[in-house]
Amino acid sequence: MSGRPAGIWMALLGLLLLSAAHSSPPAFAQTEINYLLASVASSSCDFYRNGTWYDGKRAQAHLRYKYESLAARGLINTAEDFIELAASKSSFSGRAYAIRCAGRATVPSSQWLWEALVRYRAFAGSSNETTPNHPSH
Repeated sequence: MSGRPAGIWMALLGLLLLSAAHSSPPAFAQTEINYLLASVASSSCDFYRNGTWYDGKRAQAHLRYKYESLAARGLINTAEDFIELAASKSSFSGRAYAIRCAGRATVPSSQWLWEALVRYRAFAGSSNETTPNHPSH
């Protein structure tokens, strides 16, 4: 019977590894989300959260934390999930996040991120079409 507890532990470890693998978004989604997070961090825009304005780097750190927490629970599978569940409003207060950039009107963070995602996908799509051996559409 000494082999049975080891077998149970191995089965549990396998289940944990399987659930951990399931909790990560697909690679393409991770690439898009990382692009959005980098866009926030590298922007010269300010990010409004719960009554306070933060620079892009602090905003990115907060959004990355929320993303990682939600992804670990298997709740983020796409960039759209990231925008809707992590980057649109405070989980604490329910208040919408906003972004203001110099010379432009303040907009909801979800709008800013959707626009960035659309630009990224347009660029990625045009890059793929010029890649050798890429089937034409």
